[in-house]
Amino acid sequence: MADIKQQIFQELTHLEEAAAKLHGTAIYAGKQTDLEVAILTEQVRTLRDKNARAADAIDKSLSILRKLKK
Repeated sequence: MADIKQQIFQELTHLEEAAAKLHGTAIYAGKQTDLEVAILTEQVRTLRDKNARAADAIDKSLSILRKLKK
């Protein structure tokens, strides 16, 4: 009977250790995802700024061409 109890406690200990490792992995994955989202957000912001500047340059170019055409 004592051997069975000991075996049950050992299995519970192994299960607890596995759960702790999985919990740590989940936390790390969440932090990694947060970092990736932050990087992508900054890249999108940069691309939007570049797109706005390009649109302004195109508008100015078109305006100049229209004036020259007259």
